[in-house]
Amino acid sequence: MLCADMVAVSWMDKAGRKRTAAALLEDISARGACLQFESAVPLGVILHWSCPSQEFAGEVRYCVYREIGYFVGVEFDPQSRWSKKGYKPQHLLDLQKLVDRAKGRG
Repeated sequence: MLCADMVAVSWMDKAGRKRTAAALLEDISARGACLQFESAVPLGVILHWSCPSQEFAGEVRYCVYREIGYFVGVEFDPQSRWSKKGYKPQHLLDLQKLVDRAKGRG
């Protein structure tokens, strides 16, 4: 699901200091999410962020720079699985529904 929502993210760096940054939630699924940051985030750290009705935690699996920022892939911890019922980002686009509508199935 493509989405757009600003979130405040935190993690512990290698020295044990808490780091925080604002990020744009780019996409989300039951098992993970992609966040856009202004700066790189180390692989393997556990990111935490809260939304009005759910808290998320997950491990950074990739961090890639693309034209407008760093795109960070997060694999959710089992207790942080996402569902539309638990949290719906401000701007949410279900690509499958869009394709189904274009094919006349929705």
